[in-house]
Amino acid sequence: MNYSELAPSYIRSIAPYQPGKPIAELERELGISGIVKLASNENPLGSSPLAVAAMHAAISDIARYPDGNCFNLKHALSERYQVERECIVLGNGSNDLLELAARAFLAPGDKAVYSAHAFAVYALATQAVGATGISVPATKGFGHDLSAMLQAAVQHKVKMVFIANPNNPTGTFLDATELLDFLRALPPQVLVVLDEAYNEYLPQNLRYDSVSWLRDFPNLIISRTFSKAYGLAGLRVGYALANELVADMLNRVRQPFNVNSVAQAAAVAALQDEDFVKKTCALNQAGMEQITQGLTRLGLEYIPSLGNFVCCRIVNSTRSGEKGAGQMYRRLLELGVIVRPIANYDMPDYLRVSIGLESENEKFLLALAQALGEAA
Repeated sequence: MNYSELAPSYIRSIAPYQPGKPIAELERELGISGIVKLASNENPLGSSPLAVAAMHAAISDIARYPDGNCFNLKHALSERYQVERECIVLGNGSNDLLELAARAFLAPGDKAVYSAHAFAVYALATQAVGATGISVPATKGFGHDLSAMLQAAVQHKVKMVFIANPNNPTGTFLDATELLDFLRALPPQVLVVLDEAYNEYLPQNLRYDSVSWLRDFPNLIISRTFSKAYGLAGLRVGYALANELVADMLNRVRQPFNVNSVAQAAAVAALQDEDFVKKTCALNQAGMEQITQGLTRLGLEYIPSLGNFVCCRIVNSTRSGEKGAGQMYRRLLELGVIVRPIANYDMPDYLRVSIGLESENEKFLLALAQALGEAA
């Protein structure tokens, strides 16, 4: 018996999410060392020292279940953003929160809208509950076309819209005016999930107070994460801010212990370490300039990004006769550099590279130059 046939058709047709290749896996495959991983948008500085200390302190109590209500972390977030604890939902990374939103509010027959070239989890979370995803073409330099998304939402009577700002994998950005105009024009019964996983990387002149919008838009769900700028990707902890009634529905489908005790303690400490976040952002800005200037010297196009990554276009043929980013990705692996091919985002000519330490960025640029020279 083919037991996969017991699963609903919308589950069987899901293409699983493909994470970036781990360093250990490449070491096993190629038997090389000194590998640089610039594939998963991780913080090259590691974790906040305050968070590391909090983790060590929390380890002594891991024989007990974590606080299922995450009291201390909710209190810290409540103080930071001046929202009630009842408006906060904690998740096993922000991915968990995106899935909770879909599970709580979407059902077979419902529809959700998201942009082409936007985070893959929006489509996966929608399909996993049997709802229908509508991908709207990204006509503005690989960025969200909010006018087209609004039209699609109204025309198809959708229940949910996903927006990433800045967007992964393209790094494109929507300013506050565009987002507010969209929220004002959207029917109030349509929920908007505003995914701000890379919010901390925005320069000061582009930052906006989306949390204050919750007062006027009870259909808004803001999701953020401690995985990126705070450097806690391995612990998996994210949070959502929403209207109390919306948050209540998310909590009804949330697993009771979805954020472990070590992650909770680390997140509370990381939230207070503003110096670490400032250093992270400064390093990211310098690294972004280093990589984009290097790409320009190599004659490669790239998509201007406001995240901690950048996408570059590869169209050169290799000696094997193959063309595009896929072959370049494999050659870079052989040279000890892991980046991310994004053909699954309908961008087969592009590679996404995370911003690393200065030495890691330099190794990437040298390897890229070598591979391009071989392909010439």
